[in-house]
Amino acid sequence: MVGGGDSVSRVFVYGTLLKGEGNHWLLEGATFLGEATTLPIYTLVHLGGFPGLLTSGRQGVRGEVYEVSRETLGRLDHLEGHPRFYRRMPVELASIEPLGEVEAYFLPPSYVRMPVIESGDWRLR
Repeated sequence: MVGGGDSVSRVFVYGTLLKGEGNHWLLEGATFLGEATTLPIYTLVHLGGFPGLLTSGRQGVRGEVYEVSRETLGRLDHLEGHPRFYRRMPVELASIEPLGEVEAYFLPPSYVRMPVIESGDWRLR
C-alpha cells in the first residue's frame, strides 16, 4: 500500500516499465491509475533496447500512469540514471483525468538525432 502525504508521486511510464515489459517488476506495489497519452509536444526516440522521451516535438506519446511510494521512486530513479542520464520532470498529459503533477523521465536534448518511434507507442516499435 502506498503511504500518504509527500511520500507519494505520480509517474508516467512509456517504455520498459509498461505492463508486460522487462522492467515492470520495479512498479510492484505501485497503484496503476490508467493509460494515458501526452499532449502532442514531445518526441519518442529508440535507443536500442529502450525508448527515450524528448521535451520537444509533435508527438502524443502513449503510456501508463502509476502512483508510487518514495521507495519505488528511488528504484525508478536508479534505473533511469536520474539526474545524470534521464531527468525526471513534469509531463503534460492529454488523456487522463487531472491528477495533479505527473512526472516522466526525459532525455537530454542531445539525443534528438536518435531514430523516432513514429507511432509514439513503444509497444508498436
